[in-house]
Amino acid sequence: MATDIAADIAAVQRIDAVPRILEIVCRSTGMGFAAVARVTDKRWVCCAVRDEIEFGLQPGGELKVETTICHEIRQSHQAVVIDHVAEDEIFAGHRTPAMYGFQSYISVPIASADGTIFGTLCAIDPRPARLKNPVTIVTFKLFAELIATHLDAFDRLEASEARLLSEQQASELREQFIAVLGHDLRNPLASIAAGARMMTKVKSEKETFDILGLMHSSIARMSQLIDNVLDFARERLGGGLTLDRTTTEPIDKILEQVIAETRSSHPDATIETHLNVTEPVKYDPQRMSQMFRICSEMRSRTDRPRDLSKFTPLLKIANSNCRSSMRASPFQMQR
Repeated sequence: MATDIAADIAAVQRIDAVPRILEIVCRSTGMGFAAVARVTDKRWVCCAVRDEIEFGLQPGGELKVETTICHEIRQSHQAVVIDHVAEDEIFAGHRTPAMYGFQSYISVPIASADGTIFGTLCAIDPRPARLKNPVTIVTFKLFAELIATHLDAFDRLEASEARLLSEQQASELREQFIAVLGHDLRNPLASIAAGARMMTKVKSEKETFDILGLMHSSIARMSQLIDNVLDFARERLGGGLTLDRTTTEPIDKILEQVIAETRSSHPDATIETHLNVTEPVKYDPQRMSQMFRICSEMRSRTDRPRDLSKFTPLLKIANSNCRSSMRASPFQMQR
């Protein structure tokens, strides 16, 4: 991840989901302060914040890193959860709660794909809170993973542009990168947002874990989609796409995941499916999912309703040295 603090703050600010995440953190825990912090060995910097207790930090504001518990989390890579500081065996005498005046605390690391710690998603409040429960901890970890996924995407796109593209190509492909990223991530991000809204209304722990499971699946799907964007760059640069036809798992599962995301993104639409796969297929799950998602999005973006039965993508295969390229038009896909 980037080491320039100003760039890190800007990257977090670019994530549209962050304000909603901080709002849900405060509402679901009853805590008055939540933040995304950039934590290095020398600095603790606020990147985004929701402050209902007048703690006083704004994006760009700093705390002395050695006075924070986040500093310890950066070193241990482990979350810290405190329901009531005064009754906690480890933190009752810790200087940080006394210095900053909080009694409840939760903080989880935001880790990049290579394990590097970007910082933390944390919350504090001067009152005790019930935080040591699986639902709260898993929710925080999922939100931290979502933030990390976005930050990784920004870094990887920037690195790809710097490494692969000429100045003229960069100008053209930058807009295409943004379009493809926004197009492909819309469904899983909408599913996560819908799940977050539902979590504020659920009445049972089972419902909560069901929603968290769907949110986790969507985050995993987002990670795959980021790889798809990089594949787009390789294709445009003439390298082609390598197929990994190593699975014979039922193809229905891939299609059902795409359909579930599409339903979450378009709750007012009626989506009917008829799956009829009679024989095992050896295929590349990532490429197949990518193809289904493109077809799904093209259907949802038509200017006027059409009979779904009349929408039949045409798939053509042409192998050359174990590589192939893929192009799509609204009613035809070639590969």
